Amino acid sequence: MIQDSGSRPPALPRSLGLRPWLCLGGGGLKGLAHVGAWRALSEAGIEVQGIVGTSIGALVGALIAGGSDWQELAAGAEELKKEDIVRLNRRAVLINGIKQPSVFRGTPLREYFERLLPSGGWDDLSIPLQVNAVELENGRTVWFGPGARTDVSLLDAVYASAALPVLYPPAMIGGVAFVDGGAEHPLPLERAAALGATGVVGIDVGSGESGNTDEIMAQGMIGVHSRIFSIMTYRRRRELVTGWNGPPLLYVRPRLEGYGTFNFDSIGYFVDEGYRATREALDQMGRA
Repeated sequence: MIQDSGSRPPALPRSLGLRPWLCLGGGGLKGLAHVGAWRALSEAGIEVQGIVGTSIGALVGALIAGGSDWQELAAGAEELKKEDIVRLNRRAVLINGIKQPSVFRGTPLREYFERLLPSGGWDDLSIPLQVNAVELENGRTVWFGPGARTDVSLLDAVYASAALPVLYPPAMIGGVAFVDGGAEHPLPLERAAALGATGVVGIDVGSGESGNTDEIMAQGMIGVHSRIFSIMTYRRRRELVTGWNGPPLLYVRPRLEGYGTFNFDSIGYFVDEGYRATREALDQMGRA
């Protein structure tokens, strides 16, 4: 999957300070670029002091915080199959199916996360981690993890953060419905800064400004909904990055244009591209 670059790792960017934090954004399967990014950061000797993640970034962040190295993450990405996380909610295609909470069933995704996540939950994490989800009722972002809410299991928090509206059912936690954290903070750089980061490594794996209409329409309502969600989160990310005035930011934007939320055939590319883009960003910062 990941090809050896055949060159030395980039120099460690001193400008990130003594407490660099890693920020992993949302983007469906494109978020597996986080795996390649983690390899590049590991090779560069960057010891992150904390992680914030949303959606798939919450999952990958939890695995990294739990001690998984990039080889383990890459092997897991390579083994991922569509049936592991995408199973149709058959009631959604019946008469009155439009009243169902989601197109896909939530149980397979939750069970997949449960197989991957540390069995000891928050207590098994060696790196501080916070993940976010959005309350469906009032649109308020809630953070889970040390320094925030830990009365919720790691599994519940990660599922809530990744519960893409319409596609997966909301997470019900204490009678409150939560949906994908990217609905408000698709790349939560500010949270890392608020938690004391002296520098932030932000991996942006969300969709870009444009999409392929034919491919979108071919996916039906799922494609249209995913594209609308992508347009909204793209604008939020662009405004955040262009107006950033926090600690030094190593911004990584892999080349993921034209790829969809559930592009299983391109998993290998996502991982490789995350590695390439992060090495390039590290090289540029090292020369600055």
